[in-house]
Amino acid sequence: MTGGVVNIGYVELVGASLLMLVAGIVSWRMGLGQTRRIAVSTVRAFLQLLAMGLLLGYLFKYQTWWLVCLVLLGMCIAATQIATGRTNKVVRGLWADVFLSITVSSMVIAFIVVEGIIHADPWYNAMQLVPISGMILGNTLAAAAVATDRLFASMDSRANEIYMMVALGATPREAAFPSIKAAVGAGMTPLLAQLSAAGIVQIPGMMSGQILAGADPVIAAKYQIVVLLMISAATTLSVVIICFLAYKKRFSVEGYYLSPALRDDAGGAA
Repeated sequence: MTGGVVNIGYVELVGASLLMLVAGIVSWRMGLGQTRRIAVSTVRAFLQLLAMGLLLGYLFKYQTWWLVCLVLLGMCIAATQIATGRTNKVVRGLWADVFLSITVSSMVIAFIVVEGIIHADPWYNAMQLVPISGMILGNTLAAAAVATDRLFASMDSRANEIYMMVALGATPREAAFPSIKAAVGAGMTPLLAQLSAAGIVQIPGMMSGQILAGADPVIAAKYQIVVLLMISAATTLSVVIICFLAYKKRFSVEGYYLSPALRDDAGGAA
């Protein structure tokens, strides 16, 4: 055991990776075409998490404010790349908008939690700031991708209505607002389901990890409550920011709604 945590050996870790055979066999038998992707994703997760463990070990030992901030910036850029990898199928040219929405929402909420609730000393303490930021980023990137997809799907389904509203004098924001509203709701739905299930259907990851490490279950529950609330705030903020920035990609500079033929690469206006 290490600090109250059972140290999993590398042989056992390789054995645990065999659990992904369930997904692989289902993909193969049903002809989903996901077998290679499952294998690559599993190997990536394996290598990335072990590399992160080594990096965090170094960071905890030799941390400085600029090094911690550099790691956080790298995490934000990686989160943006993953999120835009999904949204590029819907509309191109969203990298800056996604980066802004994810970074602002995640970092603002992370620093509020670290400074105002956990009271980290110093403020850039990597042991608290990096894991908290990582949890928030993982959720905000997923929510931003879902909300963006819903936003443009809704706007495309309302194309005739938007054409008419703009022709009657509505601003792009007024014409797009029903779609923005639907997208924000879609981005928040998974989180609300998670909040409803916490403590009844599931014991969330943060609480489970602390209990496995030997922490008092009540203390672990308090931390989990903070985690769920901070993710809720950051996700909502991220979804709102991306929706109010991204809808403009469907309009020209003059404020006209762009038909598919006029969009840049059939994805969106620059």
